[in-house]
Amino acid sequence: MNFTAPLPLQTQADRHGWRVLGILSALMGFASISTDLYLPAMPTMGIALRAGPGTMAWTVSGYLIGFSLGQLVWGPIGDRYGRRVPIALGLVLFVIGSAGCAMTGGVAAMIGWRVVQALCACASVVLARAMVRDLYQGDRAAQMMSTLMTVMAIAPLLGPLLGGEIMVLAGWRAIFWTLVGVGALTMAALFTLPETLPEARRNAEPLTTAFARYGTLLQNRTMLGYAGAGGFFYAGMFAYIAGSPFTYIDYYHVPARLYGLLFAGGVIGIMGANLLNARLVPGTGSDRLLRIGTLIAATAALALAADTRSDWGGLAGVAVPLFGFASATGFIVANSIAGALALYPDRSGAVSALIGAIQYGSGIIGSALIGVFADGTPWPMGWVIALCGLGSASCTLLIVTPPYSRRQS
Repeated sequence: MNFTAPLPLQTQADRHGWRVLGILSALMGFASISTDLYLPAMPTMGIALRAGPGTMAWTVSGYLIGFSLGQLVWGPIGDRYGRRVPIALGLVLFVIGSAGCAMTGGVAAMIGWRVVQALCACASVVLARAMVRDLYQGDRAAQMMSTLMTVMAIAPLLGPLLGGEIMVLAGWRAIFWTLVGVGALTMAALFTLPETLPEARRNAEPLTTAFARYGTLLQNRTMLGYAGAGGFFYAGMFAYIAGSPFTYIDYYHVPARLYGLLFAGGVIGIMGANLLNARLVPGTGSDRLLRIGTLIAATAALALAADTRSDWGGLAGVAVPLFGFASATGFIVANSIAGALALYPDRSGAVSALIGAIQYGSGIIGSALIGVFADGTPWPMGWVIALCGLGSASCTLLIVTPPYSRRQS
């Protein structure tokens, strides 16, 4: 279909209903399912690949390196060539990377294939966020982002549980073959979606110019506030993802199958907070809810640090603060992304890429710190998450709310 002027985008989205919601959720869920599915298998993989906990944490860090850098490439490509074709190319390469992980025989090769896997998976995530901005505006975009994240939270909710069962029944390599199938099915579903960025609205500037403009975006103080709030929080979340399998399974001797239940508790908290955020955004505003979320995260993180340092409360002393910290995702991620996208609506692909690169780049640091300072106790995870929570809350002080309501857009 040819467009000479933008159609009412929200009407276009509503026309396709739950199908659009489901496919966008699947695309945005690639970041979590690619990691969450194999979390229960990490100790077993470490034995098979002859790698310790610190080295295995780098399989998470390697993934984040590829995921962070890849977004900076896919964002401008999506602004210039549309959303569907770049996503499809990324999914093809994701399938190849997942097959490489399944067939690897050493930890170094596993880390390398995880980088390849991530470089391709990030196309789905960064351009799915841009598609949301194509279809919705202002606080409505934040509301829909929360709804999407609630639906896509099924992946991390079921991922560790399903991954644990797959490992028991067929071994850890079968987990990556499962990801091959997921990538293929998602690519088939992608082409049932409409192209959300018509040719008339695409960015015609050369890609080299588009890449150079990232520096201009970072000169905006409010953009830095949104990016920093999400970035510090993601660093804490990936410290949680990298550190919790060994904390729960090795330190507290939780069976691998039950680890999925503990991880699922945090995901349920995320889903509940996302639903609450979607309900509150129209009346409260996304910026205010973002600040509330970062304060919740900082408080829970400080409690976690105190408990892991003193070993107070045992398993519950770790699980309860982690639940509070993870639940804050529902107020932080959707609102920080939507706020940043609202600043530059004509460059949503590049903005989505920059925000995603900062968030997952911060995740590299968070997960890497767990590997570097691993000492067999939960304390490194506790203090890393505490620093991240405080950093996230501090960055919201940079956000300058415009004098008009974004809901008017």
